[in-house]
Amino acid sequence: QVQLVESGGGLVQAGGSLRLSCTASGRTSRSYAMGWFRQAPGKEREFVAAVSWGGGTLSYADFVKGRFTISRNNAKNTAYLQMNSLKPEDTAVYYCAAAQNGLGSQYDYWGQGTQVTVAS
Repeated sequence: QVQLVESGGGLVQAGGSLRLSCTASGRTSRSYAMGWFRQAPGKEREFVAAVSWGGGTLSYADFVKGRFTISRNNAKNTAYLQMNSLKPEDTAVYYCAAAQNGLGSQYDYWGQGTQVTVAS
């Protein structure tokens, strides 16, 4: 089992920045791909970004390209989502997830989410 805990959410003005963190504990010895998803009120959860175990392969949703950057530090069992040029439509609960079979596979573990609110 892997437990994921997100942090770093909050309230920010449009155009501002936030950095989300996702720290893993438990069976962190496996090579998990990590992803970020978000869910806005009344909408389905959507993919935001993902990173392979080694950090060499990144994937982004079109709506965050050029604004968000995903990264990870395996020594700290932590993945990050740097969010710049935030827009009100980025307001959502952001979740991190771990995929034990690598990038592009099913996500097996999920965090509890962290709220991001972007004021106009």
